[in-house]
Amino acid sequence: MLKIGITGQEGFVGKHLYNTLGLYPDTFERIHFNKSFFETDILLDTFVGECNVIVHLAAMNRHSDAQVIYDTNIDLVKKLIASLSRTQSTAYVLMSSSTQEEQDNLYGKSKKEGRELLKNWANTSEGHFTGLIIPNVFGPFGRPNYNSVVATFCHKLTHNETPVINVDGNMKLIYVGELVEAIIKIINESSISSATVTIAHTQECTVSNLLESLHTYKEQYQDNGIIPSLNNSFEVNLFNTFRCYIDIANHFPVKFKQNPDSRGSFVEVIRLNVGGQVSFSTTVPDITRGNHFHTRKIERFAVIKGKALIQLRQIGTDEIMNYELDGNEPAYVDMPIWFTHNIKNTGTEELYTIFWINEFYNPNDPDTYFENV
Repeated sequence: MLKIGITGQEGFVGKHLYNTLGLYPDTFERIHFNKSFFETDILLDTFVGECNVIVHLAAMNRHSDAQVIYDTNIDLVKKLIASLSRTQSTAYVLMSSSTQEEQDNLYGKSKKEGRELLKNWANTSEGHFTGLIIPNVFGPFGRPNYNSVVATFCHKLTHNETPVINVDGNMKLIYVGELVEAIIKIINESSISSATVTIAHTQECTVSNLLESLHTYKEQYQDNGIIPSLNNSFEVNLFNTFRCYIDIANHFPVKFKQNPDSRGSFVEVIRLNVGGQVSFSTTVPDITRGNHFHTRKIERFAVIKGKALIQLRQIGTDEIMNYELDGNEPAYVDMPIWFTHNIKNTGTEELYTIFWINEFYNPNDPDTYFENV
């Protein structure tokens, strides 16, 4: 079993890599890292000594003083190398660098020089090293005004602010899930030694086209509950990214519009510009369904009869969000990716729930991981 540690574990890419490795407990053991380890040799040495793979992601991306970025990133690499030397580690080390290496800025310079330092360590020790040249990364839970323009645009739109395009250039992008998949593949093929690997981008688009798509998601989904047209994996990934910036604690549950008459009531459950699968369930009192999460699927729970408690918790966190729904006022809650979720019948009668998910169920690739809320 590979023992893998991630410096920058709590950062954007680090969190996704850490959580994804956790989906394979029989293959990988995750060695916990905290940024405070860089401040204490004993703690850093203990961490390094436990790992046979280290993915060095810790870095400063933005600061008002570019020299601080450069100094910080080089210092982190030097501290890691010093610990590798003290512990006589033969670990396989991977370091994230950037396509900005070739640009005339101190961030790019810090990544390139840091990569060279680790390469030199590998050449003079029994360890080995791979430098990863990575394009612009986007995905759920990135920090706005820090990690990517996608994060910034999504945050502003979902919080009713106005995004501004400074330069309408062409962007080469990779979804964070695709990047994590590429990193894990390289780890599994760890015969690579003292190499530089360029991670290929998976999508190109202009900043204006990107913003146009996000405006569509805002208007159709956030404002009107419509699932937009999603024609390829990039659009699904971009939509899932957008959804994670909505303040779901206050957005859900969304009540349906009821159309009552002498015959009863008619309720429109979902408008779709995309396919998928619709199901329904009955649940007896005090029974809970779910306690699982998805990494790519888009899902809606609609309560049409009975009383229910729907709970959500983001993987890796402790905060639980509770939503009480009542079929007398039919409503829905959508499940963000990487949020484990369940639904419990809290009433005295059978609970009727309609489920929509954007993919047919595939037992060979269910994208369903069980974890109690």
